[in-house]
This record gives sequence, structure tokens and C-alpha cells, in this order.
Amino acid sequence: MKRINLPFDREKIRNLSIGDRLLLTGDLYTARDAAHKRMINALKNKEDLPINLEKETIYYVGPTPTPPGKIIGSCGPTTSKRMDPYIRDLLKLGLLATIGKGERTKEVIKIIKKFSAIYLVTFGGAGAYLSQRVKGKELVAYEDLGPEAIYKLYVEDFPVIVAIDSYGRTIFN
Repeated sequence: MKRINLPFDREKIRNLSIGDRLLLTGDLYTARDAAHKRMINALKNKEDLPINLEKETIYYVGPTPTPPGKIIGSCGPTTSKRMDPYIRDLLKLGLLATIGKGERTKEVIKIIKKFSAIYLVTFGGAGAYLSQRVKGKELVAYEDLGPEAIYKLYVEDFPVIVAIDSYGRTIFN
């Protein structure tokens, strides 16, 4: 396992290959379908986004309600393909990494390669375990979306696997 401190930068990303197992520590953002749609609509309307995506990582997750005494509820990944229509515009803004589960389309693989970004997967069905890796949570935007709001999470040793590297290689072949 390679330990990676967030945020990513191009050099860190270039040195990663498909199949690499990583433990991430640092800040990342959550966003699912509804938040992605709002961000894209904001861009179309020439409005500022609620977060600066430069060098950031987005985790495709909608956490369950937070139990008493916990930082976050279960927070397993959601299916990444649902965010495929939005990825090009967000990578243009400097987003470097996304985390989810499942395959991406061939077009998205090409886009990830074009922008020298990376796609990481984590373990579906392990949301309770993954929630233990979250050490801080802050609401950032779109509170009305409930669990699909954008949160800033601080994670420690958050396990992921490189599924698509910056060279366009994928573990899904």
C-alpha cells in the first residue's frame, strides 16, 4: 500500500499505475448526481462554484444519517457512471481525482487521460468501515440536498485502488 497525502498533484498522479493500492490522508469533497448537476448549471450560468476544484478529489458518496457520537454515517461509494456526463467540465477546472465504484465509459477514460487525472475505486458494501476512516466532516454547499450536499471530509488511511491512471490504462479491461 502506498500512503498518499492529499491534495494530489500531477507528479503524484503520474507515478501511479492501475492496480496500485493507496491509503489517502487529507481533505476531499463529497458530491453525487444532484450536486454535480448544480455545479454544471452554475458553470453554464457563469456563476462561481461553491468549491475551488483545483487539485481536488471528489468522492461519489451520499452518507447515511450520522449516528449519535459519530462523525459520519455509513459512507460507501456510489456508482460512478452517473457522474460521467459532468466529468469533462470539472476536470477542466483542475479536478485531479474522483473516487467511486464501477467502470467508467470509454469516453471518460479518454477524458481522464487528456486531463492527466485519475479515477480511484473503493469498496462497495463497506460503508461502515469506510466511515471509520473519516476523521472530520464540514458542510460546504447545497445543504438542501441532504446526504447529497457537498461536504469536505478529512480522511486518514482511506483505502482506494487506482482503476484508471493518468495514461488511460484501466483495470476494467
